[in-house]
Amino acid sequence: MTTPAPFGRRGAPARVPTGEVLGSYETYGQAESVVDRLAKADYPVGEVSIIGNDLKSVERVTRKRSWNRAALEGALSGAWFGLFLGLLFTFFPASFTWSLFAAAVLIGAAFGMFFRLVGYAVSRRNRDFDSMTRVVAASYDVLVPGGRLETAQDALARGPQGS
Repeated sequence: MTTPAPFGRRGAPARVPTGEVLGSYETYGQAESVVDRLAKADYPVGEVSIIGNDLKSVERVTRKRSWNRAALEGALSGAWFGLFLGLLFTFFPASFTWSLFAAAVLIGAAFGMFFRLVGYAVSRRNRDFDSMTRVVAASYDVLVPGGRLETAQDALARGPQGS
């Protein structure tokens, strides 16, 4: 079975990491630190893998959505775009005026507010809050290629080269 690639092309089969477990760690940072220590000890880390176990999707609700917040966010993002266009007008000094610059910022804010409010009106039916989603693992395993476990353990025990 192959894993579909983006944009409709078929990719090569997904490579499932195999090998021996060098260690299991509670956090990704700990597993990453071990791989970093292997790299500093001149161990060939090109085939080392960090595997997350018992994955969970965690969604944290950040705030309630409102018409006022949508209007403010839209106006601010549109004003940034207008500011960018106003700065582009400075490359044409013959046609640049400060009133044109201010108009670009205000028109950008108006359009940004309008489009954000329309988007909010459409999406409000589905959910009335914003959130952030992450995938977290219960533990992380560091895998090394088969037959190279002792070499990796020696590299960790030895530490960085040139110390």
